[in-house]
Amino acid sequence: MEKISLAQKALEQGQGILRLAPNWVPRSFCVPGRRIKLHPDDYYVLGGERGGIDERWLSSTTPAKNGPLTGQNEGLSMVVVNDGDSTQQVLLKDAISELKDKVIGKRLWDTYGAWPMYSKFFDNMGPLPHHIHHNDEKAALIGQAGKPEAYYFPPQLNNHGGDFPYTFMGIAPGTTREQIKECLVNFTKGDNKITNYSQAYRLEPGTGWDVPPGLLHAPGSLCTYEPQKASDVFAMYQSLVNEAIVPEVLLWNGTPKESIGDFDALMDVIDWDLNVDPNQFQNRFMPPIPAANGEGYTENWVCYKSDAFSAKELTVAPGATVVIKDAAAYGLILMQGHGKMGVWDIDTPALIRYGQLTSDEFFVTEEAAVAGVTIVNRSSTDPIVMLKHFGPGNPDLVL
Repeated sequence: MEKISLAQKALEQGQGILRLAPNWVPRSFCVPGRRIKLHPDDYYVLGGERGGIDERWLSSTTPAKNGPLTGQNEGLSMVVVNDGDSTQQVLLKDAISELKDKVIGKRLWDTYGAWPMYSKFFDNMGPLPHHIHHNDEKAALIGQAGKPEAYYFPPQLNNHGGDFPYTFMGIAPGTTREQIKECLVNFTKGDNKITNYSQAYRLEPGTGWDVPPGLLHAPGSLCTYEPQKASDVFAMYQSLVNEAIVPEVLLWNGTPKESIGDFDALMDVIDWDLNVDPNQFQNRFMPPIPAANGEGYTENWVCYKSDAFSAKELTVAPGATVVIKDAAAYGLILMQGHGKMGVWDIDTPALIRYGQLTSDEFFVTEEAAVAGVTIVNRSSTDPIVMLKHFGPGNPDLVL
């Protein structure tokens, strides 16, 4: 009998739905907000030098760029394969490379040859520095892709707002390029005061924001679901945040070696018109909008302004059995409830140890999505709520 690969075995076991293992990522410049269900003893399990774990990456084939101490396969999602009484794991990246369009569909495979997005939970106690993600042109100079991203603030993960539940977005209209450049030149002199030239917006659970590349932003302290393009490129333009000094190396993080020290190169990363848009709130804020409604379920678009990805929130009523069809492959994370999805038992854990497997994260192949996924809510009182993240060009996203 021909021996099949782990990836093929996983595909057959899940009948087109792959079970994923939790994928934890530390950030040395962050303080965990402790809302992503990791056990209290495990937020610093990788050691103080690595920083606290304040991110869980979802459906990721993108390695984390965390400096010389970055662990093997850090940021990369693993597919869980049942093998008798034990389990084995294979990288989602490798499974997609092997099975190609059988996982992500012919449209995405022929265009990208890979899964071109991922999502994450970002969970910081305080605000992040005012920072920027490079567009494709600028990111290509360091061998990366550009990074549009979006935010959604799940109510289930926001029992508290952290230290500063407000996000600075863009540059205040009327600000000059010279004023911003002066802030960058003053980066090593303490507080460069760049947020003096920005505007902050209060963050509201159950809503979100669109963040294109080239837009300066200082994310606030709500726990955030972040769909984004498959990239980990960024540069920090604020030198002091929450009374913590930001290392200068992060200012030049996305800059080619030959341009380090060139402040005009940093200015060129800024999409000026995007930043000084007087209608920033109207153009970037994303309230949920209806996607589909049927007997026993509702779906809302929660991220829908980028052409690089999209995301839905699906709610299945207590006791309901529904069949949900989508036109594209997607990753998903369970936010609330328990029941059955296809052949899998699904449940939402209250607490997760580092290294523990769960039944709350999956990847649905395009074939399974198009055929329809059967979801059974086994609770008589609690809805099932899940977030679903899609790649670019989702055929269902017609607004």
